[in-house]
Amino acid sequence: MFSTSFITPWVAISVILIVALWRIYEKAHQPGWASLIPFYNFIVLLRIVGKPAWWLVWIFVPIANIVVAIWVINLLSKSFGKGEGFTLGLIFLSFIFYPILGFGNATYKGSASKKVTNIQV
Repeated sequence: MFSTSFITPWVAISVILIVALWRIYEKAHQPGWASLIPFYNFIVLLRIVGKPAWWLVWIFVPIANIVVAIWVINLLSKSFGKGEGFTLGLIFLSFIFYPILGFGNATYKGSASKKVTNIQV
């Protein structure tokens, strides 16, 4: 049913994304193999961005899962010193931006959610 002209590029992009995510985890001082294990990979990602592991529960809540996923992707972007524009790239052009994050010169700056600014009122 599926022709090789569809399957071959899909497999190639999938392999590139898997390796890029592995590299992102390693850059963040986490085990790269953790990116391959369902659910555990999200727990490790939450650790990378500085959120508690119980946030995994939000993934099972409709609508909230979309909000949390976007929030975590934004925190991942900020954890590597990137801005909101890069977050949009990770969301809409993930097959380009995850390899840029994994194979590029971006370095892990620490959990973005741990960086709190003091606002005085």
